Formats: sequence, C-alpha cells, structure tokens
Amino acid sequence: MGNVECDGCHRIIPHAERYLIIEEEDGAVVNLCAACCLEKGYARYREDKRERVLTFFPEQS
Repeated sequence: MGNVECDGCHRIIPHAERYLIIEEEDGAVVNLCAACCLEKGYARYREDKRERVLTFFPEQS
C-alpha cells in the first residue's frame, strides 16, 4: 500500500480517506479524492435517517 495522489487536486489521499478510481472515456485511469468527486459530479450528499451521507452511487429515478 503506497500513497495515492488525487489526479484532480494533486494532494496525497490519506490511507483511511475515501476516494474513487474511474476509467475515463479515453481509457485513462484516474484517482479522485472525495472533494474532487463532488466537484465533478461523481459523488453527492443525500439525507438518510436525518443524517447527511456521502454516496458515490448515482441517483435512482
């Protein structure tokens, strides 16, 4: 286990922090921290039992 760098903001993502690995349309594999995921629309907050929860799953219609 080594350091993971966010490809969006280029900061080191601490071991216990959540992040996303995604393959873009051009085939490049990108690591994104939670803040960059929120900014790019890959994550969102939702209300669940009166708590604000970060989710990487898309909204269900």
